[in-house]
Amino acid sequence: MLLVIDVGNTNTTLGVYREAELLTHWRLTTNPARTVDEYGVHARNLFALAQMDFKDIEAIAVASVVPPLNYTVKRMAEVYFHLTPLFIDHSTDTGLKILYEPASDVGADRIVDAVAAVSRHGSPCIVVDFGTATTFNAINAAGEYV
Repeated sequence: MLLVIDVGNTNTTLGVYREAELLTHWRLTTNPARTVDEYGVHARNLFALAQMDFKDIEAIAVASVVPPLNYTVKRMAEVYFHLTPLFIDHSTDTGLKILYEPASDVGADRIVDAVAAVSRHGSPCIVVDFGTATTFNAINAAGEYV
């Protein structure tokens, strides 16, 4: 199974997938002051409530727009899941070509939104994310992020 973690400015969302099926998800308040162990205990409790086992997680992918939390999330994955997480950014091979300049300004949240939209609905498309900041993302007919 795959654990996905979306670290946003307001909320951190965790989701567990088996293949393309979302099995469950949880939302926590994003708090850069939380420790590795606090995030680990939260995750362990949520998994227990869902009657899921940490050992079933084979990979972890993280989309973070809160750089101060990246180390904490990385260590939580290593300590509690014994896995090294993949952090998504503009250089990650997602199959999505980013034409926006500079590509480094496109946040991980916007990248995964675009990849999911193209995967589910094809291109061209416009993706609107109503997070802490409302963002509009355009993918052209060639499947490129513009």
